[in-house]
Amino acid sequence: MLAPVALAAATLTVPQVALAQDSEWPMTSGEYVDVAGISIDDGHGLDYAKFLAATWRKGQEFAKSQGWITGYEVMYNVHPRKGEPDVYLLTRFVKWATPEEEEARGKVYRAHMAMTESQMQAASAGRAEYRHVQGSMLLQVGKFK
Repeated sequence: MLAPVALAAATLTVPQVALAQDSEWPMTSGEYVDVAGISIDDGHGLDYAKFLAATWRKGQEFAKSQGWITGYEVMYNVHPRKGEPDVYLLTRFVKWATPEEEEARGKVYRAHMAMTESQMQAASAGRAEYRHVQGSMLLQVGKFK
């Protein structure tokens, strides 16, 4: 009498085992890539390149050394069509910071850059005279299994 009950119970569990198998999806999620599209007014390419090579790079290298980001790149749009950005700034990272981590990072970052938030905002406003953020995208790398 127990044998039929056990057999019935076993058949009920078989479909569940099939559902618990690994995903067939051939890719896994990789790091995030934040892409900012920047346009630069004529005659200010060198000004912006100097900012990127000094201040922006200093901040990115610090963030990388802290493990906040995994890498960064500057990419030039060699043949931009009308309305397209001249420069793309890429920042790669693996995970999002919590609100508490963001606060702590901001404090350490400002100390490293030796600037207050007001000074950073003023510097950004100065660059805004010739540098225009056209938009940004957040991409995620798809890695083949």
